[in-house]
Amino acid sequence: MSNTVGKLSFSNKVILAPMVRVGTLPMRLLALDYGADIVYCEELIDLKMIQCERVVNDVLETVDFIGPDERVMFRTCSKEKDRVVFQMGTADPKRALAVAQLVENDVAAVDVNMGCPKEYSTKGGMGSALLSDPDKIEAILTTLVRGISKPVTCKIRILPTIKETVNLVKRIEKTGVSAIAVHGRMKEERPRHPVHCDYIQAVAESVSIPVIANGGSVDHVKTHDNIEMFREATGASSVMLARAAMWNPSIFRSQGAVSVDEAMEEYIKYAVCYDNNTFNTKYCLCQMLKDRVESPMGKRLHAAQTSAEICEVFGMTDFYKKAQADLEARKSYLQANSSSLSDQPTLDGDVITMAVKFERREYPPQITPKMYLLEWSRKEKLEQPVYETEQRAQDRAFQSTVTVANKKYRSTLWSKSKKFAEQAAAIVCLRTLGVPEGRIGEENSGLVNKRKREERKQDIRQKQDVHSKLVVPNSCSGFYFLTGW
Repeated sequence: MSNTVGKLSFSNKVILAPMVRVGTLPMRLLALDYGADIVYCEELIDLKMIQCERVVNDVLETVDFIGPDERVMFRTCSKEKDRVVFQMGTADPKRALAVAQLVENDVAAVDVNMGCPKEYSTKGGMGSALLSDPDKIEAILTTLVRGISKPVTCKIRILPTIKETVNLVKRIEKTGVSAIAVHGRMKEERPRHPVHCDYIQAVAESVSIPVIANGGSVDHVKTHDNIEMFREATGASSVMLARAAMWNPSIFRSQGAVSVDEAMEEYIKYAVCYDNNTFNTKYCLCQMLKDRVESPMGKRLHAAQTSAEICEVFGMTDFYKKAQADLEARKSYLQANSSSLSDQPTLDGDVITMAVKFERREYPPQITPKMYLLEWSRKEKLEQPVYETEQRAQDRAFQSTVTVANKKYRSTLWSKSKKFAEQAAAIVCLRTLGVPEGRIGEENSGLVNKRKREERKQDIRQKQDVHSKLVVPNSCSGFYFLTGW
């Protein structure tokens, strides 16, 4: 049964296609501004996404999915929530479902890439490699349709014959997907090859769900008026644009495209305000420059290493400074107004909890909350803190509970490593008890420094004793430091 009722409709739409390195948040928002009805994110691989943690970014007002390496894999915001489609690369129904369930509350639909012929997508049986395994296609799509509440779609390339293509699409339709995007080229073909409109038309005539025509950027779609012509040539319900939108996203503008230079400036504004990866920003701008990439401006852009330098190339330094000042002001405001709320412990059964995270950069070298908790426990003549840590299967994240004086403490936030989870638990305990935790700028309790002095004296005495007994020449001297790990 189709799950489109009350959901995102794919009929009579103009859509930004999924494009690797292009379809990040700034480009998606710009396409929506210019008139796109639906925007697809770049293909994101299930194995990477399944390790991500969903984090609400209050400063940027976004939802971020962050990988173990702290890289933002997917960033979205409320402006696109009802119109963004999350595209994944997958070859495994269970992993596909786990990723879809991770993102479904923040997107309008989920799409499976079954058309990209590049190695990035095809390795591991993903992308166009799935076209030769219809059983797996059926398993993935059926699992997704049954497992999430949002519409499920897929994007394919055509097969060698119209009959083969139609048969595959009919099988796909039976899984309950809400729409299917068809790139009118075979997986061996490239943009220089003409798009096969007759294949797309045959598909559109053979199924009852919306068919989205893709692949017309060179042959058919050069202006906004050409979009409707391509729709009619293919008999499709909707049209999806990739390269035409990449070169100038204002192609979605019904009043006519703006200049590429104007589109680039608007893109940069979004990139700065949403802290887009600098090299991703630069890549997209280079695509928009096209032949001008070797111009003096293009060379300056290519040499830019930061968002500030990119803004300088385009004469937008004042905008950059103001945007950064606004972000810093918002960050300060949020920190000042949320600290009292976030620091309030709550009881979850017999465990005292807080939503805190351990950030290594907030503490001096060789100082950690675990160290402070251990020293405080020794000072109070309590047993050493005991940590119990569990790992979540779907994303391998960790959560730790520390027991001190027969009371348990835990952070409600999951961490990327066992060590960080233990540190977060220690923070909860220390903040609940009102004990210093060692952060930079915090008043020094003297506990750790005292401990270090005592250990240093003991270490020196031991070494002197060894020297006097063994008379070992050139012995290495050194100090022991608590790391808290």
